Amino acid sequence: MRVTVLDHPLVAHKLSVLRDKSTPSPVFRQLVEELVTLLAYEATREVRVEPITIQTPVAETQGVGLSRPRPLVVPILRAGLGMLEGMTRLIPTAEVGFLGMARDDTTLDIITYAERLPEDLTGRQVYVLDPMLATGGTLREAIKFLYRRGAEQITCVCLLLHRRVLPSSKKNSVTPR
Repeated sequence: MRVTVLDHPLVAHKLSVLRDKSTPSPVFRQLVEELVTLLAYEATREVRVEPITIQTPVAETQGVGLSRPRPLVVPILRAGLGMLEGMTRLIPTAEVGFLGMARDDTTLDIITYAERLPEDLTGRQVYVLDPMLATGGTLREAIKFLYRRGAEQITCVCLLLHRRVLPSSKKNSVTPR
């Protein structure tokens, strides 16, 4: 697993305002959207593209377009829904699926209570949205679920994480501090 921590002064500032208990709800929602858009920029650095031919006002030229199958954005219900707009702002043609997971209070196991995803995710790049990474249990189960469906590349986008979760070698999912 590779963890990428965005270490940018504007991200740090927005995150500080977001975490302040006096921040009003509308400002909080706006900051979540802005932060996720910034995170999505970094998270999609390795999105697959293919050459395409386009017609400019002056001539035909070569460009790039997102490869098929389209990327799939999967917010973990319900908290991940608040991150969806920021992610789809950057990749509006991405397909959106949903995964509802919760911890069983008795067994402490993670249960999947809802899902709306394509049956076969073979060849898909999947972006999982989960705002808070504490123990990593729910995210781990979500990743397993998606791999069982055939997803090839899974990138997790988190707004906050508990310091104990961060491995000593920071390398793959994208999160600000």
